[in-house]
Amino acid sequence: MFEKDLDRLFDEHAEPLLKFLIYRTGDRALAEDLVADTFERALRKRSLFDRARGTEKAWLYTIATNLLRDGARKREVEERAYQSSLVPALVGGDGGLDRFEARATVMEALETLSAEEREAVALRFGADMTVPEMAKVLREPLTTVEGRVYRALRKLRTQLAED
Repeated sequence: MFEKDLDRLFDEHAEPLLKFLIYRTGDRALAEDLVADTFERALRKRSLFDRARGTEKAWLYTIATNLLRDGARKREVEERAYQSSLVPALVGGDGGLDRFEARATVMEALETLSAEEREAVALRFGADMTVPEMAKVLREPLTTVEGRVYRALRKLRTQLAED
């Protein structure tokens, strides 16, 4: 598939794909991003398209659906990290109000991190991944991921010590 084929595909399928994604996400801006990501991935993976296995439309919608699932998995990991990371170490006694306050404190501390640092914390503690596993998932050098985790934890310690 060449670039003019991709232009044709975009002209034919972008608007219905956008409507599908708006329906699925309920968020027009997110849906627009997903359409762009879908066509970007289609361009990168065009050599994998096989007409014998299905239509171009089915291929594009498969890509879009996979992007939706990837995003949902990422949000689930982040949510688990927000709900569980660091709170047990802070909570003593019987829980209750203390646990609620500790969770709120941790959530506020997490908000001070950059998006990359929050993602690192989510993968490390929410998904219980090792740093080498994280590097593979993020497609980043090991030293970059190690530094990101180190900086995030240092910022969290500082923020939590202040609170």
